This record gives sequence, C-alpha cells and structure tokens, in this order.
Amino acid sequence: MRILHTSDLHLGRSFHGRSLFREQEAWARELIAMCEAQEVGAVIMAGDIYDQASPRTDVIEQFSRLLTRLRDLDVEVVLTSGNHDSAARLGFASSLLESAGVHFRTRIEDIDRPVRLADGTLVYGIPYLDPRSSAAVLGTRPTHHEVLSAAVERARDHRLRHPHQMAVIVAHCFASGAEGTDSERIIDTGNLGVVSADIFDGFDYAALGHLHGRQAIRDTVRYSGSPLPFSFSEANHRKGYWLLDTSAESLHVEAGEWTKAVDLACISGELEDLLSSEDVAWAENCLCQVTLTDRRRPAHPMERLRARFPETLELKFSGLEAAEQDTYASRMAKAQSPAEACAAFYEQVRGRELDTREREEIISAVAEAERLRAAGDMDSPSGEEGQA
Repeated sequence: MRILHTSDLHLGRSFHGRSLFREQEAWARELIAMCEAQEVGAVIMAGDIYDQASPRTDVIEQFSRLLTRLRDLDVEVVLTSGNHDSAARLGFASSLLESAGVHFRTRIEDIDRPVRLADGTLVYGIPYLDPRSSAAVLGTRPTHHEVLSAAVERARDHRLRHPHQMAVIVAHCFASGAEGTDSERIIDTGNLGVVSADIFDGFDYAALGHLHGRQAIRDTVRYSGSPLPFSFSEANHRKGYWLLDTSAESLHVEAGEWTKAVDLACISGELEDLLSSEDVAWAENCLCQVTLTDRRRPAHPMERLRARFPETLELKFSGLEAAEQDTYASRMAKAQSPAEACAAFYEQVRGRELDTREREEIISAVAEAERLRAAGDMDSPSGEEGQA
C-alpha cells in the first residue's frame, strides 16, 4: 500500500491578512489528483487541520469536500488534532465516520486503538496533548516530553503484541534536531516544548506534524511540513509530502513535491531601483516582503511599490540614517515654531518628512490659526472665554 504523509493544512489561514482559501482549494485538487495517479491507499494528516479552534463554516465545508473526494477514490484518511485544532470539535461524529473510512484520533482513550489499514499496517494516532490537562490522565509530570512519552508508551505496548505488522505512529510536536519557521505557534518557551526523537523508537515510521518545513530527523522520523507557506521565512521551502510504500519487506519512503500554489518574494533595495530594475521583474506576481535600503524614508513607499508589486504585504526598512531614529520627544524639543512642531508630529506618525507641498499647507494652516486667535475668533464653542 502507498501511504501519503502530510500535515498542517491550517485551513482558514490568511497570509499577512490575505486569504489563502483559493490556494488551499487548489492544493486540495492537487492532492486528489496525486492520490489517483499514484494509487495512494491512505492519507495521514498529522494535526493542525484547521488554523483556528472554531473555523468558519466555509472552511469546514472545504474540508468536508476534501474528505468526500478522498473517500470517492477509496482512500482511507487517518488524522489527528494539532495545537491549533479543537480536539472536541474536530473529533465530532468520529465513531460514525470511522465506518466510512475516515479515522479521527483526537482523544487519549484512542491512542492504543490503532487504525488497521487494508494491508494490515497499524497506524497509531496521538492528538496534540496539553501537558497541564493530560498529565493526570497519563500519570506523569506536566511536561511535553513526559506527556508525549507516556502516550507513545501506550501505543508501544499495543504494538509489541503485534510484532509482525508494520506500525506507523502519528504525533504533533517539536522534536529535537528539527528546524522551525516564523509561522508555527510556540508550544512552550525556553525549549520546554521540545521532545526527544528517541521516544518513537520501536515504530517503523513516525509521521510528525507541527513544523512547516519538510525534513527528516531520522530515516524513520519525519515532518511532511505544511502544503503551503504561511510566512516569508518559508520563501525558500520546497513544499511537499512523504510517500510510504509498505509493499516491500521494509518500509520505503520517498519525497514528493506540491506544485507551488503560493509564490513568495523577499526583495530589497532602494525604492527607485526596485521600481525600475528588471532584475526583480520576477517578483511582480508574487506575495512580496520588501526591505527598503534608502538612507532617508521615501514618501508613500507602500503605494508606489504596489503599483509594480500589487501584492506587497510587508514593508521593512534598513539603512536609515541615524537622524531618522530620533525620538519624538527630541524632535519636539528642537521645534522652534508651531509649524515645526506640527511637522515633527507628522513625521513621527507617518514615518517620513513632509514634502514641499505638505510643508506649505501646514505653514499656511498655522498662520491662519494664529490670525483667527489674534482676531478673537478661536474662543470656546459657547463664545464665552473661560467657561468649561
């Protein structure tokens, strides 16, 4: 049998405020086409199916369509809940769906109840376990390593009673030796959420989720990564999956790649160069992170960048002169007139100096205010000075 390992769908996710619904629909179509072409018999989804514990209705319907299409191909689905999912919501009607070939593993009670695939392979699914709420149930201390170790031990006890069958374990965690990205939610601080890959010893394959970069910690312990990028730190990722073949005496694993449905570009340079250079023409149809290196902050940079790179989503600055780093208080202290104070406020809020036209308008407005005050036309709304 061929088994596809993927994870971290994060259905309903946005990228810097831009919806990824369309791209996730395209990925779902590609998954279906690939399963049909490669004659995949089962798909493992290792957590973070949804991006939020309470996903929108259209996102739930999106996932329902995907499951229906997979079952139309007679592909079994084994999925676990991740730290973004609500285990209770995701596992709703799991007993009913089990008979339809969709196997949810969202409860501690099901850890030692593996899914038996058509070829006899046993798949043990461990949901994401919050240490504080799971420790007492598992009889261990409330740390990620000890809670997950205890959960894996439950699965291992069952697996040892079936030594002649292939065994796959599914978990959602941060294994030591793996590399993270900017887009994962931190499970715990100070590396307290990291677990040792040793805990998966005794299984033929560990299908992990949580980290968004595809990687192998060991030959038998692997992350599939997310199908789509969710941060600019993933701009150089080659998004893909792992394809497991159980037809041989030992498990064979090969890599596959998804067609890039989200093209990212991280470009930098002075604004005028970026607006004219052919060297960055390739980024015009990408989601862009732009770092401007101008020594002085240019006027209306985002508007001007989007004229060429319409999907510029993040703008950063580097190389600004030291004068640009002055505090607002120091700027106000240097102001010699009301017009200069207004200019300092504007520059603080907008992050750039006034242009000639704007400076003239402020000078004119201040002069008019001073004229009105001198004429006595700037009293309180009641017309009586001194009244509250």
